[in-house]
Amino acid sequence: MRTGAQFIPQLLHARHDFGSRVLDFDNQIALMAIINRTPDSFYDGGRTFALEAAVDASLQAVADGADWVDIGGAPFAPGPAIPAAEEADRIVPVIQAVREASDVVISADTFLPEVAEQAIMAGANVVNDTTGLRNRDLAAVISQTGAHVVITHSLAEPRTVLGRPNYTDVVTEVADFLVRQVELAVSLGISEDRILVDPGHDLNKNTMHSLEITRRFSEIAGLGYPTLAAVSNKDFIGETLDRPKKARDEGSLAAAVMCALGGARILRMHNVTAARSTINLIEAAMGWREPVYLRHNMGEFNQP
Repeated sequence: MRTGAQFIPQLLHARHDFGSRVLDFDNQIALMAIINRTPDSFYDGGRTFALEAAVDASLQAVADGADWVDIGGAPFAPGPAIPAAEEADRIVPVIQAVREASDVVISADTFLPEVAEQAIMAGANVVNDTTGLRNRDLAAVISQTGAHVVITHSLAEPRTVLGRPNYTDVVTEVADFLVRQVELAVSLGISEDRILVDPGHDLNKNTMHSLEITRRFSEIAGLGYPTLAAVSNKDFIGETLDRPKKARDEGSLAAAVMCALGGARILRMHNVTAARSTINLIEAAMGWREPVYLRHNMGEFNQP
């Protein structure tokens, strides 16, 4: 369904319960903050690698308006595999500390079943799986614990080297993959009302692929599952605008708005303050939230 320029997806399950936090994706867009406890993270280069720094950044994101905190301990980029014990040591203490301080939605950005299980036990509500649930053991952990899962499209597992990606129609192929993996998830015992999807901007995709997904985002959101747009500071923005990673805020927000107008219901963003204002304006224009105050042209005399 379209309302003006906005595509409103017909969701199979709009309301998702994440512990004591409830998100209704029929009338809100959730803001996901990004916390990478890695020494070589894509964006911050290890700024939140220390435990205290990661916890502080998570809670500051909550204070700045994040609905959701995504905590990861292994980058997607090619490189040596991170052992499960080491990845768990990175993210589980952060999750535990954040859960003790807040009811914010917490996702563990991992594709390892052992890490996911420990993360859920520590208080994570969601497993954010960039492999698209290829591992049935991971599916079993999610099914048994009742956690939510974000099923993300990629052609290869994280940390692996892949040659130039080729698609005949990237959006159609991504959508087909997500449909197949959702069907697999359900067959393995994961409830439909705990499934979210992500087309995976830049993950084994070039800039033209990611721009195509951004433009045709409604085709992904139209699958019927709350859809995540992870566009913040990605290389497709840098290549399109000729901007380094630290100068991509404007492009990130523009891409996020396009995805939101195409039906995205979770935006994964680095700049929480700017993204919160952006989301609030979109929700107000959609009639989902009231302006903070009304003053302009509300009196007896017109104002320019």
